[in-house]
Amino acid sequence: MGTLADARVDRTVLDSRVVHRGMIWDVVRETVELGEAGTVTREFVRHPGAVAVIAMNDDDDVLLLRQYRHPAGAELWEPPAGLLDVPGEDPLRAARRELMEEADLVAESWWVLVDYLSTPGGSDETLRVYLARGLTPVPHGERHARQAEERDIVVRWFGLEEAVEAVLGGRLRNPSTVAGVLAAAANRARGWAGLRPA
Repeated sequence: MGTLADARVDRTVLDSRVVHRGMIWDVVRETVELGEAGTVTREFVRHPGAVAVIAMNDDDDVLLLRQYRHPAGAELWEPPAGLLDVPGEDPLRAARRELMEEADLVAESWWVLVDYLSTPGGSDETLRVYLARGLTPVPHGERHARQAEERDIVVRWFGLEEAVEAVLGGRLRNPSTVAGVLAAAANRARGWAGLRPA
């Protein structure tokens, strides 16, 4: 049967149009040929993609940020994260930038923890969650001036076990937090063997 893995499939797109052009992402309507199943028309969010960073210190504590997210109507605990909205920017470079801007940290060592699709039935958004270790603070004079939702970010360290319990208890719901914390716990349980290089 082969390796357990999602498989990329190319279908013929008969029609594609932007039905709403947004500030960051667009809503697209496409009609696609499914072979014997006929054709279907679907609307979805076309998204530039994003990265997130599970930053861990030497005690295996996880850094999370409390940030207001208007669509959720809540302040969510989440890892440093951001859009891949700088043309030509490598995802790892974007992750390094987000860690510096949102957490005032730089990391010596980087690995890929997990990749996921946020809402594959309604968006083409892909997210890569990195693990960052060997952390040092950004000097005060070089720190990013935060604005808008980022201005009131609260930065806090949590024990990995506490974060896992909060995820499993339904108290943490940001998808990068859920995927990243559980992936970090799974990798730690395996002795960090098999981490993918960044």
